[in-house]
Amino acid sequence: MSTPLWQPSRAAIEATQMHALMQRINHEHDQALADYADLHAWSVDHIEAFWPMVWELGEVIAETRGDTVLSRPDAMPGARWFPEARLNFAENLLRRRDDKPALIMRDERERRRELSYAELHEQVARLAHALRGSGVTPGDRVAGFVPNSEHAIIGMLAAASLGAVWSSCSPDFGFNGVLDRFGQIQPKVLIATDGYTWNGKRIDTRERVGEISRAIDSLNQVVVFPFLNDTPDTRGIDKAVTWADYLDNDARRLEFEALPFDHPLYILFSSGTTGAPKCIVHSAGGTLLQHIKEHRLHTDLASDDVLFYYTTCGWMMWNWLVSGLACEATLVLYDGSPFAPDSRSLWRMAAEERVSVFGTSAKYIATCEKHDLVPGREHDLGALRAILSTGSALAHESFDYVYRDIKDDLLLASISGGTDIVSCFALGCPIRPVYRGQLQCRGLGMAVDVFDDDGRPVRGEKGELVCTRPFPSMPIGFWNDPDGKRYHDAYFATFPGIWAHGDYAEITPEDGLIIHGRSDAVLNPGGVRIGTAEIYRQVEKVDGVLESLCIGQEWQDDIRVVLFVRLREGLTLDDALRETIKRTIRANTTPRHVPARIIQVSDIPRTLSGKIVELAVRNVVHGRPVKNQDALANPEALELYENLPELQH
Repeated sequence: MSTPLWQPSRAAIEATQMHALMQRINHEHDQALADYADLHAWSVDHIEAFWPMVWELGEVIAETRGDTVLSRPDAMPGARWFPEARLNFAENLLRRRDDKPALIMRDERERRRELSYAELHEQVARLAHALRGSGVTPGDRVAGFVPNSEHAIIGMLAAASLGAVWSSCSPDFGFNGVLDRFGQIQPKVLIATDGYTWNGKRIDTRERVGEISRAIDSLNQVVVFPFLNDTPDTRGIDKAVTWADYLDNDARRLEFEALPFDHPLYILFSSGTTGAPKCIVHSAGGTLLQHIKEHRLHTDLASDDVLFYYTTCGWMMWNWLVSGLACEATLVLYDGSPFAPDSRSLWRMAAEERVSVFGTSAKYIATCEKHDLVPGREHDLGALRAILSTGSALAHESFDYVYRDIKDDLLLASISGGTDIVSCFALGCPIRPVYRGQLQCRGLGMAVDVFDDDGRPVRGEKGELVCTRPFPSMPIGFWNDPDGKRYHDAYFATFPGIWAHGDYAEITPEDGLIIHGRSDAVLNPGGVRIGTAEIYRQVEKVDGVLESLCIGQEWQDDIRVVLFVRLREGLTLDDALRETIKRTIRANTTPRHVPARIIQVSDIPRTLSGKIVELAVRNVVHGRPVKNQDALANPEALELYENLPELQH
């Protein structure tokens, strides 16, 4: 067993909502659950008893729950949760209506705004009445072309209160990227920003909104709100009205449509770098129940918490963040570059707002270390009790950095799930220790396992991350997939009746999890499977390397490993640095991990949510087309990988 980096005290464990649930199960079900492993096993073996307890823990507001918890419990896909229930997602997030801060908005221009729960409720009521006046009814789509501001949350809650389906993307998406997404789902109303800022640059989006308004025939209304300018100019935008003119100023009472548990709430989109984005439909009840579990039990979130997650409205972590309102927490929203106006912006904000749970990407933490930031010494982080990280595997060295330079007494939770489930398969655990390089646990109620190629569970070996039993936040399906074939093929074709997530993973001796990368990016030199994250962890230890990207190149009837590195400004990749990189990889992995070619590049392409795109680079290297480049934040970077002479021999 490894030595923990952090261990909760007995008193801290006994104060958690997870411990309270364990004691309740012991009392009501005559159990003797002693630790998280026991609790997880019970939650998976008794899913029809576990999920009603989550419902009660979250005090879910519903017209009725019904007696049936799960119909067709052995169907994957096809199981239905709480088929008799009727509820409204927005009602559960707007249960509180007092002066407590619900939303605190910050941005890189150092503006600050605040909305109380009472003010949020009033704003949602005014927009909901206006949407109803625009003909929005249950099942209609309301789309948001929005920065991470209060307008996005008000828009989503107003749509959800009516039973409409919310879908959003961030305003850094190009016209084709937006059309690839919203064009498929045909929204009735578009809520759009007049612009945004990034790293000090002002970007006006009104021309793009005008193009979108003319391209989507289904739109009845385009509502434009001021984010870049004080008063948005809507000339050139079809069917446009300003936010201020659209809201119903006389509306005060908010009515909530009671709808089935599996009524659609969100449409989220896959990255779309290998084809048209998949439109993944998520249910109101499944999203609510899963997020209640992840917030209350795995994050121990309560009404006195201040929750922050650095995200855009095009990433599922925005949807996850918003559900914190169901716990009556205060949410901090931030829009802009995390390093503007300077590299310490987010940590300064965390100190000023007394953030207790700070969420970010693994890339952000690694970049902070590369910039030699020491947030724990530079800012008062006394309120901070947890850091959450996702988007990619958190490097072992980043664990060290957090406990050394940010705070030595907090829960560091590397979490992993995805857009596909609008939640997590593996995440934090407030009653367990933190081990270097590991995700703490598999989620409660989630029958997560790792299978070999023959569909057999493995321990201490790498394999496919799977889930063997139904869970509430499984998608309803894909949009425009009437027979469910695309949905089935995406998750259930590898192992019939088993959800295969597409991650290459390993269950550790400590019962934690390591994600070694995406299965479709796994390298196969000499037939040996290697996860790209295994190489990244070693390369980014090397002083001078800012980030890297690894692919397998088809070469002489085999696959050879090719590594691309972006170096600190002013550095050039020479033989000495190449040898240092190879030596570091060889010493900490195996000779097969050592790249056959190491090539310096000035940029690494990534999606708008910050994930590097190994498959797109692999296609470029092999002369294959890369579809939907509008899904990339920096598509021009792909040109750096074309016809490289180093790859011709």
